Amino acid sequence: MKNDKLTPREELKTYFETGKYPTQNQFSELIDSLQHKGDALTNKEMVLLANRLAIIDNAFIYYNTNSVGDLRLPIVVSSQDEEDQVITVKNTDSAVEKQFILGSPPYILRTKKASGGNLKETEYYIFSYQISQNYMIYRLFGNNLDTVPEGFELGAMESKRVPVQIAKQDFGKKINIVNTNVKFINKTQVPIEYRVEGITWSNRYRSEDTVTDHYDAWDNLTFYYKADLREINQSILCEIYDEDNNSLLTTGNLNAGQSHSDWYGGQVNEVRNIRIECKYEYK
Repeated sequence: MKNDKLTPREELKTYFETGKYPTQNQFSELIDSLQHKGDALTNKEMVLLANRLAIIDNAFIYYNTNSVGDLRLPIVVSSQDEEDQVITVKNTDSAVEKQFILGSPPYILRTKKASGGNLKETEYYIFSYQISQNYMIYRLFGNNLDTVPEGFELGAMESKRVPVQIAKQDFGKKINIVNTNVKFINKTQVPIEYRVEGITWSNRYRSEDTVTDHYDAWDNLTFYYKADLREINQSILCEIYDEDNNSLLTTGNLNAGQSHSDWYGGQVNEVRNIRIECKYEYK
């Protein structure tokens, strides 16, 4: 009868002490105690491994894709103390794949060039990811759109999990990029950040000037603000102007005594040059 009981680690060590000559059986015991790369896990081993993974506190990326064929989008994760790790997002037919991240935060995510895939003339890939719990970031790519190029920076992870999705959609027409210049002026002493969002396009928070690369099919932009005014007794107005004619387009109100994490600041349509001015509201 086969004995499935494994020899304890400390006993295995005694077989190879100085001056001893391990026997054939002792070598066999050592080999049987190891996990070979070609061994399939038993059901019990898979359950034990799953239970162990459930308590791991590492950050991770989880992704799902739908009907993207042989498309491959590698995401490079840079950490504080490990070599760069490459996680390749590929077709899952809507199932969810999870990949744990090595190393310690901060984790910076960038893309490598996508490969594979098969698109009709008016089809594009919708790429979305969430580095913050408050909002998603969207991009279209494929055909004439290179808006997820080699080295595209997704940003720094703000939590321990980042969901990623890729889907393919036929928009029925060719889509092109349009650019809007955004100048940001903060006339207060409060740190304020803004982000810009369009349909199937959005960006992360920043406090510097930027240029959008959104799409002509939906030439409108929505603005959001992030600022902590819990210790501030004056509200703040963030006014958006058309820089070309200095006309006021919309105003966002940041209320005193509150923390604003993703505060709506208004929408503009078909404007190429924008100026945002944030100032204290005086009554």
